[in-house]
Amino acid sequence: MTMYRNPVLNADWSDPDVIRVGDDFYLTASTFTKVPGLPILHSRDLVNWTIIGHAVTSGYDDVRPGCGVWAPSLRHHDGQFWIFYGDPDVGIYQVNATDPRGPWSTPHVVKPGAGLIDPCPLWDDDGQAYLVHAWAKSRAGVKNRLTLHCMSPDARAVLDEGTLVIDADLLPGYETLEGPKLYKRDGVYWIFAPAGGVEQGWQSVFRASSIFGPYEDRIVLEQGGTEVNGPHQGGWVDTPTGEHWFMHFQDRGPYGRVVHLQPMAWMDGWPVMGDNGEPVAEGPVPVEGGTPSAPATCDDFAGPGLGLQWSWQANPDPSWWQVSDGTLRLACVPGPEDLRERPSVLGQRLPGDPCTVTTSLTLEGEGTAGLVVTGDTYAYVGVERTPDGLVLVCGDMKPVPVRDQVVIGARIGEGALVTFLADTGDGLCEVGAPFQATQGRWVGAVLGLFAAGDGTGQAIFNPFTIER
Repeated sequence: MTMYRNPVLNADWSDPDVIRVGDDFYLTASTFTKVPGLPILHSRDLVNWTIIGHAVTSGYDDVRPGCGVWAPSLRHHDGQFWIFYGDPDVGIYQVNATDPRGPWSTPHVVKPGAGLIDPCPLWDDDGQAYLVHAWAKSRAGVKNRLTLHCMSPDARAVLDEGTLVIDADLLPGYETLEGPKLYKRDGVYWIFAPAGGVEQGWQSVFRASSIFGPYEDRIVLEQGGTEVNGPHQGGWVDTPTGEHWFMHFQDRGPYGRVVHLQPMAWMDGWPVMGDNGEPVAEGPVPVEGGTPSAPATCDDFAGPGLGLQWSWQANPDPSWWQVSDGTLRLACVPGPEDLRERPSVLGQRLPGDPCTVTTSLTLEGEGTAGLVVTGDTYAYVGVERTPDGLVLVCGDMKPVPVRDQVVIGARIGEGALVTFLADTGDGLCEVGAPFQATQGRWVGAVLGLFAAGDGTGQAIFNPFTIER
């Protein structure tokens, strides 16, 4: 029997939702203002995953931490894949595709309005469609409640003003009820929804014989005596042989929201998750025979495009980058001095395990370029051209003259403590002071590459490697 260990996705795959279509499993996650957004992951066993595409290819032109794509729901209906997501400043969107690898449709607003988040559709047996969503108090002034709409079957619009189906202010101990997932099983309607906040929350389920309620509630997954804080917000999925599973996140600070897999059984008409309601550390792989895999992190820059693990901090300009023959060329473009505010930083999720990251860099012309770790705070190691030539820079370290090509990197230790590395002629050595990586706004820390200047220079990066 092949075993798995949690987390099965040990990086920032926030607010996951998962479905099965035939023998294939698909997962998507929140991406906020990263471009491209809404990654599509594929698996044959719920444990080994690969990135196969993105459902949203554009976003905002400027960096807006915490905005953009929130808590998507992924569904398959009538031969189409559907993703519904909320932009808290715009409203509820949907995109759809016949092939999960794309192309996906242009995002369409199903319901406009500020503070509408975490939507999930259900197409009922009689053809009627519904949409449930939560509320963000930061925009709408209310939270801790779920609203249900009748929706046109083509998912173009909601058909009514909405019905408040769960007011969690009336439930003892509940706060921040959000992230609803709507299901129907054996004639019973179910809303799986987390509550209690990102860091210390729990997973509840609600059931009713009518989709409009009234709903009974039960807490089905919480930390208990385990070390898994706040296990909640995710999706229920079954296997081809009829077993049931639940995928959810755990907030790990600078590592973001990592994804766990819990066995799920039905007892006395209610789901039981994990080990009698507490997260399991390991278990048998749901479907035997899967090929070991994980979302890509390394990139050999063979082209013609960037690896699917990469994203920009806002909408990119095609002139910023070029990939070919084992190199990534980033133009040293103007932008905010603060790298957290610069759209042209190219980043990927910080791995949840200790690792060492390396690449080599050649700076042509004027500018500064390097490897950055960014969140609420940031630090980098890089190369800068000065009137006296090229120098290595890293925090408060005294600049060190370097040759044309420099190997730079970082060692990510326990607790996301970062030690920057560089080869200035005596092999790869530690440089600068250790840096404690920090989470961003609803996201984990990001490993990034950047190039900054007046637009005349360019940075040439050779293959990007991550070794664990």
